[in-house]
Amino acid sequence: MNHRIVVWGTGNVGKLALRGVLTDPALELVGVRVSSAGKAGLDAHQLAGVPGASGVTATTDTQAILDLRPDCVVYTAMADNRLMEALEDLRMILAAGINVVASAPVFLQHPWDVVPAELSAPIQAAAVEAGVSLYVNGIDPGFANDLLPFALMSTCERIDQVRCMEIVDYSTYDNRAVIFDIMGFGAPLAEIPLLLQPGVLSLAWGSVVRQLAAGMGVVLDEVTETYERLPAPESFTIASGDIAEGTAAALRFEVRGMVGGRAVAVLEHVTRLREDLAPEWPQPAREGGSYRVRITGEPHYDLDLAMFSDNGDHNHASLVGTALRIVNAIPDVVAASPGLRTTLDLPINPGRGRLSTG
Repeated sequence: MNHRIVVWGTGNVGKLALRGVLTDPALELVGVRVSSAGKAGLDAHQLAGVPGASGVTATTDTQAILDLRPDCVVYTAMADNRLMEALEDLRMILAAGINVVASAPVFLQHPWDVVPAELSAPIQAAAVEAGVSLYVNGIDPGFANDLLPFALMSTCERIDQVRCMEIVDYSTYDNRAVIFDIMGFGAPLAEIPLLLQPGVLSLAWGSVVRQLAAGMGVVLDEVTETYERLPAPESFTIASGDIAEGTAAALRFEVRGMVGGRAVAVLEHVTRLREDLAPEWPQPAREGGSYRVRITGEPHYDLDLAMFSDNGDHNHASLVGTALRIVNAIPDVVAASPGLRTTLDLPINPGRGRLSTG
């Protein structure tokens, strides 16, 4: 029996998730929830860039979506700048007895000891009471710093440290809210953006290091954070807008899970708006960007995951990976026990990858 699906949000990730649902014979799209009146009434195929028509049109009517009673909602709406609204969306969907796979809020990837209970408890309670599940994942936070390191860790005799890295040129990532408003690129270095306010990095990626620690059977003493920013040597333009000389153009940060004063689980991001910036910082394995898992122990591991696509660059490939990571998890999440689920809870299901018929 096919699972009946609603896609909620059709932005950079959502339109790719929508395409993933439309092209999966095991999934039946029954609704699309959009926030823009300009998208309301458009056919799902048009929103996803798929030829033809599906007969399913987008709506801004939340109640109409809930009344469809789908088996699962694919939630990809922007959450970074509307956190409380996103949490209420998820609580409401779960309370209606509908499973959810989502790309955000990212701390729900593994929220325990990461966020105040008042943020996650209503989500957990709604899911358990209604007998449904929520799974939040993607590429980062997600696959590149949970399933990949877990696979390597399973072969180790000893683990001293697990370090998960994103090393990416964001110049082609077209999202002004993330690039400028949240990450603070293009702003004077004296201005501290939302992402770098005290505790925000640990909120966003603390779930990563705590889940890695849980996978090792370790309880962290604390989670710490550090960052460094560099200015643009001259003015230039990226997909999201203009970067003036002297404003923030490169960012490197770490979120560290500490035990006994030692970092045992580390999430590191190296973000550039131009490939030639900060040449002394770690470099990607492939032009544009890559993810790296580095395990120090017995044995040592360095694993590089480079992403690219026939339909776009490395940033497009990462968006596809984020979207399909959650779409492909739908059957396992629908079958899971109620509540907040993590990668540690779900089976590895390689059969959910799609074999090309072309």
